[in-house]
Amino acid sequence: MDDKPVRVATRAMALESRLEELIEADSTILGQPLLLIGRQVQTDHGKIVDLLGLDAEGGLHVLELKRDRTPRDVVAQLLDYGSWVQDLGNEQVREIYGAYARSRGLAAELDEAFALRFGGSPPEALNSTHTLTVVASEIDAATERIVTYLASGYQVPLNVLFFRYFEDEGRSYLARTWLIDDADTAATTTGTTKRAKQEWNGTDWYVSFGEEPGGRSWDDARQYGFVSAGGGEWFSRTLRSLPLGARVFTHIPKEGYVGVGTVSGEPRPFDDAVLVVDGESRQMSALALQGGYRPEEKQGAGTDTGDTREWVVPVEWERSAPKARAFWRAGFFANQNSACKLRARYTIEEVSRRFGVG
Repeated sequence: MDDKPVRVATRAMALESRLEELIEADSTILGQPLLLIGRQVQTDHGKIVDLLGLDAEGGLHVLELKRDRTPRDVVAQLLDYGSWVQDLGNEQVREIYGAYARSRGLAAELDEAFALRFGGSPPEALNSTHTLTVVASEIDAATERIVTYLASGYQVPLNVLFFRYFEDEGRSYLARTWLIDDADTAATTTGTTKRAKQEWNGTDWYVSFGEEPGGRSWDDARQYGFVSAGGGEWFSRTLRSLPLGARVFTHIPKEGYVGVGTVSGEPRPFDDAVLVVDGESRQMSALALQGGYRPEEKQGAGTDTGDTREWVVPVEWERSAPKARAFWRAGFFANQNSACKLRARYTIEEVSRRFGVG
């Protein structure tokens, strides 16, 4: 057997635009996972972006094929795209993906597609950063100088990704190289962080109802109408911020959404909590409860500092379900806080539809 190395010939691609099709088919060839959200996207300035992608942190990636353009043209084009991208708000990003998904028969909602790609729900802020990439099989010295000058000297989020095309005995190979080491480049933060978040409707809140051994019970919460959190200041603080009249989407971690209701009373510690049962106000501590709501009743109690009391917020349930029928889909919002504002439109719409609420 001849172990002598054999040089594999490098060939130019017949059409550099073929790279666009390859990236769309498998974006991992770029060296990092991306969710493509658009191809041939028209900007507000009448220009066309070759490919637009989203990374796991919600940052946007503009990918532009060099084709046969001059260094000045391709770099100026990307900078123009950057000026457009930095102003895209959350809803605009979602609209771009929606149009792309419809044309490709993909998951209709960005949240679902994001979860399928990255294994979790998207961050609240989309397009908090953006990067600009020239995709090319080769570039001239002038383009290299311009890109290096802007990226290294002025921190413009600009880079070049080379693809070399090889052929050997009927087989084809691609090899990629970045012009500037990733460690030396940084995405630029957009000036639209507030708009990059989904707008909050002023009403809907997320509540995490963490069942625990010997502790709070969803069966109790469903029967008597409340949500609760405790065991430490960090856990109860956000729940105590729930305002009267807030609509709460209640989620059991690792299970799914189990109820939608309206906050009907002020937060109080368990020993002071009063719930309305069959039209009558009752001390919660006097009810027949399945769970334990005092620190000493719970397993592992005494390890936290500060206020470890269980805080209870009365809720009038519009719809609820037992834990065994919890509702969950890829892309749904979940958070480690006991309560927070719920901006995730996909979650709100799908859970509302499932529970039959407006």
